[in-house]
This record gives sequence, structure tokens and C-alpha cells, in this order.
Amino acid sequence: MPVDRLLPTDEAHDLIARTRAFADRELAPRVTECELEARYPTGLFAALGRAGLSGLPYPTRYGGGGQPYEVYLQVLEELAGRWVGAAGAVDVHTLACLPTARHGTDAQREQWLPGMLDGTLTGGYARAEPHAGADPSAITCRAERTRAGYVLLGTQVGVAHGGRAHFQTVFARTGPGRPDVSCLLAPGADEYLYFGAPEESTALRAMPTTGAYWDGVHLEPERLIGRRNEGLRIAFEVLDAGRLGVAACATGLAQAALEIAVDFAAGREHRLLAERLGAVESARAIYLDAARRRDAGLSYSRQASVAEPIAVAAAVEATGEALRVLGPVADTDEFPVARYAREAATLHRRLAPTAPATGPPKDCRDGSGLAAVGG
Repeated sequence: MPVDRLLPTDEAHDLIARTRAFADRELAPRVTECELEARYPTGLFAALGRAGLSGLPYPTRYGGGGQPYEVYLQVLEELAGRWVGAAGAVDVHTLACLPTARHGTDAQREQWLPGMLDGTLTGGYARAEPHAGADPSAITCRAERTRAGYVLLGTQVGVAHGGRAHFQTVFARTGPGRPDVSCLLAPGADEYLYFGAPEESTALRAMPTTGAYWDGVHLEPERLIGRRNEGLRIAFEVLDAGRLGVAACATGLAQAALEIAVDFAAGREHRLLAERLGAVESARAIYLDAARRRDAGLSYSRQASVAEPIAVAAAVEATGEALRVLGPVADTDEFPVARYAREAATLHRRLAPTAPATGPPKDCRDGSGLAAVGG
């Protein structure tokens, strides 16, 4: 029972069909082995680029797909139905590209975006700092100004693609005040950048999430994205978009588990499975409403903050119900429902503490904006 999607164009329908074929061909055969062995899927982003599935929500001028966010998220959902870890990795990379794509100068976009969007480069960023939770305004990682640019100092946790990314989008404090945070494009490897061991997890083991310690990494002035001391708004923009990505991944995971359960039950358990399907449809409707608001240039922070926990809860409930229906055959290659349940539980544990849904503090929303430097 594939999802009957309401999409804005024929091109979007073709894109979803291509995504399903890619997921069946490239993801489904690799997921079990990679997750069991905690083996990073080398070549995944290059394969996405060849399939035309990389950089979807960014301009075609720089090699992106030129798709609205509502289409990109449904592509993400389809990928998550085969491998939620890979879908999450795609979303992390997409988020790492966001500041450069939306707030970089023309020169910065021309220099970096083509490699970011065609699958050549993999991007990462940190979910949080040890003390900060989901609130970007609590950042203490510092970018100290020097004559040659900036020096990065500090510790971060939840660094996606830790040790594997070619570049890291970093938010660091560049002034003494609460809003004095800037966005910088940092290298993924440096002699003064150290990564910790991957986070322990019973699922999503193939995509490393680590801690990072910036011990004096030097950055050129042109690696500042947007204006100095005005990066907090970008950080909240990434946070909101990230919530939608998690919601789409969780929804795809829930959908996949219920499709297996419905086929296996063959008419039995109809009422309970129908209730779970209703919850998944609701989660999809909520995240798509937020995405369409984003595409229209409207505020969507509140909707995104609601969509994420609702979709993750739907995934936990759907995979739990599928486990009950399948019973002893739930942990096989043919019926990977037990893996789905572990992945849903991991998404639930990773839910960041709820940050204010109203965006950055008032002193970052005074109308000064975050105009691109020279853009």
C-alpha cells in the first residue's frame, strides 16, 4: 500500500518514482550489513548525485534539484522507508548546505555549492553542545577573531557524519552577548579538530554521530557565512528545517512498518492497524503543512516543533504494533520490523529538549535581518 501522494507537479511524481527505485536498488540491499557492522555506506552521496536525488531543495544554478521543501521531505520519507539512517544522513547533509545556499555571498555559493550539491562533498553539523540542549542561543563554542580570520575553540556533541564529513557548518560565539553567534563553514578534518568515539546505539550505527573538540582550527575570513554576530537566526532556521527532516524520516519509518504488518495480517487486526495508519497520515499532514508554509515564505516554527514529536511518536507506536502482529518473524531480512522498532526508539531518544518555537530571541528579530554579505 504505497502512499498515494498529492504532489505539485508531474516532475515531482517522477522524482518519487525514481526515489523508490533508488531505495530498492541502493539502500535495501545494504542496510542490514552496514548497520550490523557499523560500516559507513561509502559512495552513498555520489550515488544520490548520479540519481538526481542530491541537493533537491536548492537552486538548479548550483547543481541542486530546484524542488520545494514539500517535495524534498517526501523524497526523504521514501528513503527512510528502506533505511532511516541513510535518509537521516541525507537530511543532515542538506541542513549543512542550508546556510551557504540561503545566506552565502554569490562568491561563496559559486565556490562551494556545486560540490556540496552534486554528491562530491558530504556535510555535517552539530545538534548541540553538552550543556545547551536544543537552544542555539546557549552556544559557547567560540570563533575568536584574528588578523588572518578566525580560530575555532570549543566542544560540541551530536556531530553528525563525525570524522566522515568533508565540511562542517559550525555555529560559534563571536561576541560577548547572547545573540552574538556567527555561522562558519569549517573543514571536516584538521590537525586541530578531534572527534570522539561514535555514540552508542542499538540502531543507526552506520552513520557515526560523535563529539567534536575544536582546538584552534584556523578559518579564512571568507568562511564566515552571513554577517558576523548575526548567525543565531540561521541557527534557528536550521533547527526548524531539521525538525521537519526528522518528522519526514519518522513518518517513512512508520509507513514501512505498517505496510509489512498489514500485508502479514491479511485482514486480521484491521482496527488497530487502521488506527496506526491514521496516526501516520496525521503526522504526514502536519509536517507537509509546515513545509508548505516554509515554501510560501511564511513562519513555520510552531508547526515544525509540533510535527517532529508527533511523527516520532507515530513511528514508535506503529513499529510496536507491527512487532506485535508479526511476533517471532519480526526480526528477519524479509520482515525487518524489529530493526524498525529499534530505529524508532533511537529517534525518540534523540529528540532534543524542546527549544522555544518562536525562533531566536527578540534581540535577534529586530528587523536587521541576515542579509547575505554582498549577495
